[in-house]
Amino acid sequence: MAKQVRSPADIGALVRSARREQNLRQDELAGVSGVGLRFIVDLEAGKPTAQLGKVLQVLQTLGCTIEILAPGERRQ
Repeated sequence: MAKQVRSPADIGALVRSARREQNLRQDELAGVSGVGLRFIVDLEAGKPTAQLGKVLQVLQTLGCTIEILAPGERRQ
């Protein structure tokens, strides 16, 4: 199901939910994503200064995809 993301907290909640659905601990997700445990903790807490590249790594590891629509575009 598609979810709109409007804040770092929304991304954190999505990551936490996907991680739990896959029965992964935070340290396990960090290991398979190639980031540190502290990064996962901060990401799930909605830290607004998280590095975009690392966020994308984690989302890809979880199997999440990102769709960005330009102004005026609609989802089909």
